Amino acid sequence: MLTKYDILISPVVTEKAYSENQKFNRYVFRVHLDANKTQIKQAVEDIFKSKNPKVLAVSTANVKGKRRGRVKGRRGIAASWKKAIVTLNPECKLDLY
Repeated sequence: MLTKYDILISPVVTEKAYSENQKFNRYVFRVHLDANKTQIKQAVEDIFKSKNPKVLAVSTANVKGKRRGRVKGRRGIAASWKKAIVTLNPECKLDLY
């Protein structure tokens, strides 16, 4: 059983994620590979309970690991991970960035 802190691993802090936040009030999180949309929605609402967020939608995407340079003649591969884009009510703001 995953806890709410196991589901949300970290916020994704990139220029694209920041612009999504400014334009559409969307937040991007790195989440557990086995987490589904309902669990992600409940985790966001529980963790940021003091801000009283209302989650309107959750989109998920599996990000495939990229190939990395060689070490001792072997190719490396970065780990694959799952990304969640959470759309909040326009009145709600989270202090992530």
